[in-house]
Amino acid sequence: MKEIKAFIRQHRIANVLEALRDSGHCDMSNSGNGCHNITVSKVQRPLASGDPTQQHYSMELAEAVIAEYKLELVCADDVADLLTDAIAKAAATGQPDAGWIFSSEIQHAVRIR
Repeated sequence: MKEIKAFIRQHRIANVLEALRDSGHCDMSNSGNGCHNITVSKVQRPLASGDPTQQHYSMELAEAVIAEYKLELVCADDVADLLTDAIAKAAATGQPDAGWIFSSEIQHAVRIR
């Protein structure tokens, strides 16, 4: 199993979720074959953006930040590359530093009941 974690611009997250649904491996019920445990969290990245409309000032962090979404999912090894490609295409903005995708091996998982 793999964990895919992606940091995506706010205006691209809906496209990414649609691309995952359209892949045929993620059904958003978190019980799909090949892709499950999908979570989306709003995050702030302290980094200057080339586009000033993308950044704002965080009172908590006391600096300029870019608001993004962090998408996390667990998937079967055989669909990890396909899902990573789908995320990358749907999240693309044409600008440098538009986000990041990380993939990690899951060594052990325990379902909590």
